[in-house]
Amino acid sequence: MASSFPSRTVVPRNFKLLEELEAAQKGQHEGSVSWGLEANDDMSLSRWVCMIIGPSRTPYENRIYTLKVYCGDHYPDEPPVFRFQTRINLTGVAANGSVESKIFPGLRHWNRDMTLHQVLNEIRASMSSKENAKLSQPSEGAVYPS
Repeated sequence: MASSFPSRTVVPRNFKLLEELEAAQKGQHEGSVSWGLEANDDMSLSRWVCMIIGPSRTPYENRIYTLKVYCGDHYPDEPPVFRFQTRINLTGVAANGSVESKIFPGLRHWNRDMTLHQVLNEIRASMSSKENAKLSQPSEGAVYPS
C-alpha cells in the first residue's frame, strides 16, 4: 500500500554543509555574523570558525567574538556544538565558553532545515536582551583556554 504522505528528499550531510559553506562565501547576510571552515583542507567539513560583531548600544558593542563550531558525523540530524573562543559574559554560555543548547531555541529545537547562520544570529540577538544588557564583560582580547 502506498503512503499518503509526500516523500521528502533527505539531503546528505556533506551537501548540507556545502550549502552552509556556499552561503558563507557568497556573503548573503547582513555582515554582523560570519562563518567558514577552520581549515580549507577539512574534507569532512566538520570544524568551523565563526565571528559575531557585538550589537550597538549593548555591553558587547565594538567587540568581535570568535566561536568554533563542530558539526559531528550525525549533522544535520544532530545540532552542531558552538563554543566561544573570545571570553564573554552572556546568559547561555558556560564558564568554558560552551554555548548551552537548552538556552537557545535554535539549538534546543534543532532540525535539519536549520543553519549555522540562524544560530549565530540568535546568539547575537540574545546580546541585546534585557537580561544581558547589564552584564560586565571580560577585558578586551580575553580568550578561553583551548
